[in-house]
Amino acid sequence: MKLAIVALALVLSACTTLIQPKLVSSPDDGALEDSSVSPYDNDHPAISRLDPKLRDAMQRAARDAEAKGIKVVVTSGWRSKSYQQRLLDDATSKYGSLEEARKHVNTPDKSTHVTGHAVDIGFTDAADWFSRKGSKYGLCQTYANELWHYELATEPGGDCPPQQSNAAG
Repeated sequence: MKLAIVALALVLSACTTLIQPKLVSSPDDGALEDSSVSPYDNDHPAISRLDPKLRDAMQRAARDAEAKGIKVVVTSGWRSKSYQQRLLDDATSKYGSLEEARKHVNTPDKSTHVTGHAVDIGFTDAADWFSRKGSKYGLCQTYANELWHYELATEPGGDCPPQQSNAAG
């Protein structure tokens, strides 16, 4: 009888380690419930925890783009380390390896989203506008494969540095 109880305990403990609740991101992690947020929503951590200079430049650029009839949303801003890790884990599953995933999602210790120094802009016409006009505000598209990803990488009106091919460098 003891052997049966021990066996049952082992089976149950194995099941509980295999069945883990899916980690859910929250606004406190910088996650966006509706997949985007207004660039002016300073109450949302994805916006409020951006570097103040980046936030100001992004909001000034968004106002100017919107004055030209281009709707701007933020699809990602500041992210917690745990949220960034979940994004990397999801990308690793999607692309089949960490090496491939890193071309699209950085590690938490290297992500400029985690430090509040990066913002992702949507929609495509807004990202295109930022790509063409962003340097006026100091904003630069830093990865060639991510039209939406912008960082404060030059002085306003300066030249943007050459883009990296992807997040892996």
